[in-house]
Amino acid sequence: MTNLLRTELDAYHIEIVSVDPLDFFGVQALPPPQVDPEILDHVEATDMIQDRNAELVGLLDLESAVVDFIVELFKVLGYVKRDRLAHTRVDLPLLMCGEYRYAKTDVCLVDCSQNDILLLVQEDNEAQLVAEAVAAFSQNNQSRRDVGLPPLDEKIMAGIVMLGTTPTFYKIPVSQSLLYHIRHGTYPPELTQVTCCAVPVPRPGEGMKPLDNRKEIFRCYEAFKAIVGI
Repeated sequence: MTNLLRTELDAYHIEIVSVDPLDFFGVQALPPPQVDPEILDHVEATDMIQDRNAELVGLLDLESAVVDFIVELFKVLGYVKRDRLAHTRVDLPLLMCGEYRYAKTDVCLVDCSQNDILLLVQEDNEAQLVAEAVAAFSQNNQSRRDVGLPPLDEKIMAGIVMLGTTPTFYKIPVSQSLLYHIRHGTYPPELTQVTCCAVPVPRPGEGMKPLDNRKEIFRCYEAFKAIVGI
C-alpha cells in the first residue's frame, strides 16, 4: 500500500493551493442543483416520498457510511449513468522508487466504455488523494496503450476529499514527467500545483444535514461535472 505523506509532496515539488469556488470551477455563478427538489426541501429521510432520496439522506446520519453515501450520491447526481460506474476500494498499482505499490481508492468513478478513471474520492487525506491521482493517470495511459492509443502527456485528474459528508474538490495535474520522477525516486525541478476548493457552507462541521449546507454543496457538485468530464 502506498500512502504519500505531506513531506513527500514537498519532495516531489507538489504544492496544494486553495482557491475560491468561482475561480476553481471557472464559472461566474454556481449552477442550480439538478436533483429532486424534496432532497433540498426536507431535512429528514422520513420526510421523503421517493425511496432513493430517503436512502441517500438516511446515510447522512451514519458516520461510518461515507463511502456508501458517496456511491448513492453519485447515482442521485447523475455521476453514475449508463457506462459510468462507481467502484469502491480499488487497488491502483503505482511504481514508486523502482518498486510497485498500491494506492487504494475509497471510491472511483470509471468510464467503463473506455476503461478510464474519471474521479477519485478519499476520506480525509489529501496526500493520499494525490497518490491515487498519479496511479490513476498511469493506469489510464496503460489502458490507452492496450487499445493502440498514444498515452497522454498530462491530464488534470479530478478528486474529492471527504470530511464526513463535507467535500473539498481538487484539480490534480499529473504529467509523464512527474510520473517518471516518482517511478525513479528523483525530484522534479518543476512545480506541480494542485488546486482545491472548500465549499463555503454556513456550518461546515455539520456536513450535508442542514438544508442551507446541502444546497450549496449540491451546486458545487453540479459545477464539478465539467471538470470530471461528464
